[in-house]
Amino acid sequence: MTRTNTENVTARGTVYADVILPLSLARTYTYAVPEEFVGQLREGQRVEVQFSKNKHYAGIIRRLHGERPAFKTKPILSVIDLEPLLTPRQLQLWDWMAEYYCCTLGEVMAAGLPSHLKMASETIITLGPMFSDDITELNEDEYLIVEALTLQSELSLKDIRDILQRKTVYPVIRGLLDRHVIFPKEEMTDRYKPLEVKCVRFGPQCRTEAERIAAFDKVARSEKQTAVLLEYMQYSRTQPYVRRSDLSKRTGASDAVIKAMVKKEIFEFYDREISRIGGEEATAEAGELSPQQREALAAVRGCHASGKPALIHGVTSSGKTRVYLELMQEVIAADRQVLYLLPEIALTGQIIKRLQRVLGDRIMVYHSRLNNMERVEIWKTVLAGKTSVVGPRSALFLPFTNLGLVVVDEEHDPSFKQHDPSPRYNGRDVAMYLAHQHGARAVLGSATPSLESWENAASGKYGLVRMTERYGGTALPEIVVADSRETDEKGTHHPFFTPTLLDEMRRTIERGEQVILFQNRRGFAPVYFCPTCEYTVQCVNCDVSLTFHKYQHRLRCHCCGYVTAPPEMCPACGELQLKLSGTGTEKIEDELKIFLPEARIARMDLDTTRGKHALGKLIEQFEIGELDILVGTQMVTKGLDFDRVGLVGVISADQLLRFPDFRADERAFQLMLQVAGRAGRRDRRGKVIIQAHEGSHPVLTDVLAGDYDNFIGREASNRAGLHFPPYRKMIRLQLRHTRRHTVEEGAKLMGTWLSHALGDQLEGPFEPAVARLRTYYLQDMVVRFPPSAEEMRRVKQIIQRATDKLAQTPGLTGVRVVIDVDPY
Repeated sequence: MTRTNTENVTARGTVYADVILPLSLARTYTYAVPEEFVGQLREGQRVEVQFSKNKHYAGIIRRLHGERPAFKTKPILSVIDLEPLLTPRQLQLWDWMAEYYCCTLGEVMAAGLPSHLKMASETIITLGPMFSDDITELNEDEYLIVEALTLQSELSLKDIRDILQRKTVYPVIRGLLDRHVIFPKEEMTDRYKPLEVKCVRFGPQCRTEAERIAAFDKVARSEKQTAVLLEYMQYSRTQPYVRRSDLSKRTGASDAVIKAMVKKEIFEFYDREISRIGGEEATAEAGELSPQQREALAAVRGCHASGKPALIHGVTSSGKTRVYLELMQEVIAADRQVLYLLPEIALTGQIIKRLQRVLGDRIMVYHSRLNNMERVEIWKTVLAGKTSVVGPRSALFLPFTNLGLVVVDEEHDPSFKQHDPSPRYNGRDVAMYLAHQHGARAVLGSATPSLESWENAASGKYGLVRMTERYGGTALPEIVVADSRETDEKGTHHPFFTPTLLDEMRRTIERGEQVILFQNRRGFAPVYFCPTCEYTVQCVNCDVSLTFHKYQHRLRCHCCGYVTAPPEMCPACGELQLKLSGTGTEKIEDELKIFLPEARIARMDLDTTRGKHALGKLIEQFEIGELDILVGTQMVTKGLDFDRVGLVGVISADQLLRFPDFRADERAFQLMLQVAGRAGRRDRRGKVIIQAHEGSHPVLTDVLAGDYDNFIGREASNRAGLHFPPYRKMIRLQLRHTRRHTVEEGAKLMGTWLSHALGDQLEGPFEPAVARLRTYYLQDMVVRFPPSAEEMRRVKQIIQRATDKLAQTPGLTGVRVVIDVDPY
């Protein structure tokens, strides 16, 4: 809302504000706007409001109006931002996400704002009106608090703990409260603080050139001070500011030398606010486009001219990123912003290096591994329209003001889907809505496009652009299927490596090339069991077996994070020799050290890449040739570009093909073809070995032939015949409760209500494969219906009415209903 709109509302009487709170509330909450704030407020600003008895929140103004609500309103307490933190388009995006994904605006706000922009309520203690200097009968602790308050006027609970040097301070505070010596007040705490550095500049006596020359007379007796002055004069000509620490390092002078020059008023110290985001200068040209890239670029422009997003179907290493870069340069040159989405943080390191070599500091990376201060600074830079962004799905929430291009790379990847908590959105789909909102051009790219995007292209909603050759004419890798039951010359069968894969790994390393091994399961072994009574060690919170992690010597649940030590004996029968079953990346790494003891081996999975810089260091090690073999989970399949990779091995294709999901074949095909694309990327043909029991499986046949068209045609026919997405829309309902009987009763009742309105569109309720997760028992239902906007609205209304009714049913009010639109 503009200031003019606000003034129009003011002219009609009392002004009210609908405020979004970072809570799962069904709707916005209305507050009265005090007279002193009238004319200051706009949509998208943060304001301090009280909700419940003592809690204060920083809410976002969604709407200003003059409509008096039916309840007594509380006033807005303070205005946090002088200018809106969110743009009108962002608020519209939030509204759309809340409506489409069946969640609340508060849940979208919680997901969309960096944590340091979500203000926290903190109890502040001040002296009460009954305080006087002659109050007696204070014990030692009480006296320390009161004395501190007479000096500082306000103390937080943390301050009081520091003063008393102990954690438990509530009894002391309660005693003072009861006697009205102190009282608490709720005060909003903004946790964002700009980064400041200590800098040096000329002092008040050295403003003119003549004064600076005269300064050499003041330091003539000190060689060190003379050297510092000379260095400062030279260094300051090329730098916007001179850090105090840099001046010391460059001259070798101690801090005392520089302080002496401050006393002589030659220098003065000051604090300068700087960005935490390390921008880089552009250092290279993008390079010439190949004939195929020029054709693709022209085709993409043709799609955009007709108002359609472009889907680039390009084989791995065909040079799609170079096409994106050309489009990005055009948009940035026109002073518009670009959003480049990637499915994984794993990809941002390599991609940002390639982009920043050409675009410099005009593009920044945004993801969850940045610290909170860095994320706030990028937010503010994007809001000012000064930069473009590369990042995973969280970058969608940034406040773009002039968005000209949206690129979704590896658009097929399921990592774009948010599973928990709400909003359970798909980053690819939200990106398309965002591009439509801004009137921006949109490009999606993949070597294995999702069936959803392929159907959009087939129906004419998207334009299709093909890139069928690898850049530079590099041949596609040779793909071989090795029978997992294969034995060596002695008739020995190894459960993890076929002789074909082992021999080829040896030859590849001898040639000075590298190997990538893909195993879609981390840890050492997924099952820890008793061979006597077949007892399996399971998670206490979930109905899943615990995975053994050898290096930590711990059993870990990959669903909830529960960790425990392995039992020394079977708790059921007392057997001392418990065994392991199954294979994870940790075990593959361990076995390789036996078969290839000279090889330099590393592992890339969630366990080895938790640190902020761990993933980048691992990729760099592999990139510069310090490692021979990289064992990894899905991370290694996603667009990483390495020059020396001669061999890729898929440890077990059967695990991918037997997964109980209607997208299992598509997922397996995508993973295997994507990981195969890591081999032979430059001037040599690589090799891919896929280990499997079912070598004649249709999916493997298509992977061997690299035949995407045949695969996608068969998959489309199967899905259409069975009424699965994208030929039907799907919504999954999951009911959760800590008691099995309660959730089953709730699911049965809700299923009855829904079946009356939805008929055979409803499936369930049924128990999912994992029936208990994080202490909650689960019951699932699935609704499938024709893909029309009208039918979507009807189904959502029916589901919402049933959910509200269940929440009001005695005995079932604690049953939580999770709604997942377009589930993966």
